[in-house]
Parts: sequence; C-alpha cells; structure tokens
Amino acid sequence: MSGAGNREQVFATRQSLGVMKSKLKGAEIGHSLLKRKSEALTKRFREITRRIDEAKRKMGRVLQIAAFSLAEVAYATGSTGNLSYEIAQSVSQARFRLRTRQENVSGVLLPAFEVFMTEGGQAGGDFALTGLGRGGQQVQRAREVYSKAVETLVELASLQTAFVILDDVIKVVNRRVNAIEHVVIPRTENTIKYINSELDELDREEFYRLKKVQGKKQREAAGAEAEAKERRLALEEKGVTHEEKSDLLGDEEDEDVIF
Repeated sequence: MSGAGNREQVFATRQSLGVMKSKLKGAEIGHSLLKRKSEALTKRFREITRRIDEAKRKMGRVLQIAAFSLAEVAYATGSTGNLSYEIAQSVSQARFRLRTRQENVSGVLLPAFEVFMTEGGQAGGDFALTGLGRGGQQVQRAREVYSKAVETLVELASLQTAFVILDDVIKVVNRRVNAIEHVVIPRTENTIKYINSELDELDREEFYRLKKVQGKKQREAAGAEAEAKERRLALEEKGVTHEEKSDLLGDEEDEDVIF
C-alpha cells in the first residue's frame, strides 16, 4: 500500500483498470484543449496589452492637444464662462452614444464598446451658431479634438475591460492546466500502475496454484501407476497365468461395479 496517497482508492479489477484508462485519456484530451485555450487567450492578452499601451500614449497626446485647444478658445473668446453656458444651452440630446457587442475568444466573451454619433452630432448640428461672434474656428477645432478624446477614452475603456476579464480567465485556465498536469494525470497513472501490479500478482498466484494442482495430479497418477505395477509384479511372482490374472482383474472390476 505504499504510495496510496498518490493514487485513487479503487479495487484492483479489470473493470477499474478500464475506467482508469478512460479517465486518463479524458484527462490528457482535456489538458491538451485547455493548453490550447490558454495559449490562444495569452496571445490575445498580449495583443490587448500592446493596444492598451498604444491607446494610453494616444490618449496622452489627444488630451494634451485638447487642453491647448481649450486654451485657444479661452484666448479667442476672452472667457470660457459664457461659452460654456452657450454650449450647455445648445445641447438638446446626447450626441455620443455607445454600442456594445461581444467577441468570442476561445469560449470567453469579451465586451467591446463602439462610439456612434446621432444625427445632431454631425458637423454643425447643435453647435452651428456657437462662437459666431468670435473664436468660431477655435471652438470647432476644440470640438473635434474632444470628440477624438472621447472616442479614444471609450476604446481604452473597452480594452481595459477585456484586459481584466482575460487576466482572470487565464489565471483560472492555467490553474486547471496545472492541476490536470501535476495532480490528476500522475494520480491516474499511479492508480493504473497499482492495478496492473495487483493483477499481475493475482495472475502469478493463479499460475502457482494451477501448477501445484497439476503437480498433485501428476504425483497421484504416478502413484497409481506404481501401485498397479507393483500388483502386476506380485502376481507374476506368485505364478499367476495371464488368463487367471485377467480373471482376477475382471473379478475385481466386477466387485468394483457391484459396490
């Protein structure tokens, strides 16, 4: 029973051996599939990491340009207070809207956010008369820059959400891969080895028992043959003829039949 902690507690039968072999095959197939899934998710995770780095760099540049454009608007109009009031009064509905979709990556659903603009969000729209007095060009440029900033922010949020989900899923999948590789498969293999050794031991015991039984039968047959030979020699020494010997043997056989 050595190494019983590294195997399953099963009876050493051929049925158990078949079950363990099926379990080992299923564990190997599951390990292969999970390994491929982990590799695919890791590849996508690295791609998302690279895109997040690019999006953050782009976000920094866009916000920097947006801050300068806002400063230009303040310089051109003289103050941003009245302009902010005019913009707030001009907005009648949300121009930027989000559309969500799901992307399937090896069985993992990753959310993706997309920005789309309503009809009022096209060129002109609610801000057609904003900055009409002065600074209209700077206001239009600031509007375009901040629109790009919002789009970049949504892209970054989508990538960050996918990053967090993939990070958690990859950890779970890797734990399962390691559990199958270092626990399930070795334990099943040890169980199969234990069952094979026990079955081999039973086969040896059965062979030894049959050998002993066959030896006993051979000894009994040899003893019976020796006894018959001794009886024949004894009869020959007494001078019994062949016919008398046959009669004696026949009588003995008849007595055996009667009794």
